[in-house]
Amino acid sequence: GVSRGPSPVSLGNQDTLPVAVALTESVNAYFKGADPTKCIVKITGDMTISFPSGIIKVFTSNPSPAVLCFRVKHISRLEQILPNAQLVFSDPSQCDSNTKDFWMNMQAVTVYLKKLSEQNPAASYYNVDVLKYQVSSNGIQSTPLNLATYWKCSAGTTDLRVDYKYNPEAMVAPSVLSNIQVVVPVDGGVTNMQSLPPAFFILFLVGSGSLRAKFDLSEGPSKPTTLAVQFLSEGSTLSGVDIELVGTGYRLSLVKKRFATGKLGDFV
Repeated sequence: GVSRGPSPVSLGNQDTLPVAVALTESVNAYFKGADPTKCIVKITGDMTISFPSGIIKVFTSNPSPAVLCFRVKHISRLEQILPNAQLVFSDPSQCDSNTKDFWMNMQAVTVYLKKLSEQNPAASYYNVDVLKYQVSSNGIQSTPLNLATYWKCSAGTTDLRVDYKYNPEAMVAPSVLSNIQVVVPVDGGVTNMQSLPPAFFILFLVGSGSLRAKFDLSEGPSKPTTLAVQFLSEGSTLSGVDIELVGTGYRLSLVKKRFATGKLGDFV
């Protein structure tokens, strides 16, 4: 899935400038066969701050705009936090294991926003990548959707069953998974396929069950392969990370959270 980013925000009271935040996490998981120990999981996250276009005029007319400071909370499940080195600072000596404070280089932010504005002057808001992070994982226990595959390969047909189970324990707060797709490459010259449900497509999931498919082959037998799963979930994150502003001068108009499967090429 591709998010359009935070909703547009507009300037109101000039004493507090509105900014929006998007927390987006990607979970990449490899499942092979029915052995849960062979599941490999990687979870990463991105934090983006969205500035309304009108804020650029405020920044450029003020040689010393208020410094935007924020606190990332509930970071105990994070293995690594990488702030945008050109725009964001943090105190490395901070010892709180569950929160971390950051502040932005407002002069650099202003220059960056002006550049974005020149590239797209009609935009109502501009997104700035603030930091990236990696979430600790524990194999299949960290996946919101657990899978197991069973193959039966013969010269003329391949039968495949995929058992799936919604795993709320992988999330801080249980969240519905939507747009789920399971993709399985099948060789052997497939001439026809029958599946339940059709085309291995599920709209949403909060339970468990099985997917079944039968492939007719012209050049069988097939060889069992590794399947891929895709889904997304709006309104929450896997890590439970949250954000709050620190100090004065700004207010949070929106915090948007989501997690989804990443691209297979991102799994490194």
